[in-house]
Amino acid sequence: MKVVLKSDFPISEEACKSTTGKTLQEWFAELDKLGGPSMGRKRINDFIYTQHKVDAWWAATINSLYETARGVVEKDGRAKGFNICVTKTIAAPIDRVYAAWADPGLLSKWFGEDTVADVADGGRYANKDGDTGVYKRVRPCKDLRFTWENPAHQPSIVDVSFSHKGNGKTGLLVNLDRVQGREEADGLRKGWGEAVERLKALLEG
Repeated sequence: MKVVLKSDFPISEEACKSTTGKTLQEWFAELDKLGGPSMGRKRINDFIYTQHKVDAWWAATINSLYETARGVVEKDGRAKGFNICVTKTIAAPIDRVYAAWADPGLLSKWFGEDTVADVADGGRYANKDGDTGVYKRVRPCKDLRFTWENPAHQPSIVDVSFSHKGNGKTGLLVNLDRVQGREEADGLRKGWGEAVERLKALLEG
């Protein structure tokens, strides 16, 4: 899967102030006064996004950059980072949608060329784009969890869930957690979004 590392908008003190009314440092100082990182990500997001009506992209960016600036990390020493969610309703039954994630031949048509995959707990996959990973959990027609690794990017955990939407349609949700940078997050959102569009076109074509 091709991913270009590029944030949707420039990140700078000036750009933040122009869009949100405050510079990053001004937001950080205000959050410090309110209680700092101990407030937790949800309360901080509610303050920025809900109370101050800041655009969701900037709210998430300020929140994540604030944690980085204040040295907030998880037990593994890495920042919580960004969360990415891609959703799509596909006009195909759930077994066909799942098969497109489990059949290497079909994966090669939308995910990455020449994909080889052992879609089972502990199985591995790889493709011509340099993507590799390990399947952590495989529950056919329900959900998948696997690592996504590429030499050009930070490793991520990918969760995929499938749901019946009725009338032969399937709901697909792709979630990536712990993405470490804004450029990586926006690039991955676009890359996975384009991949899911290819999947949809393949199954509905």
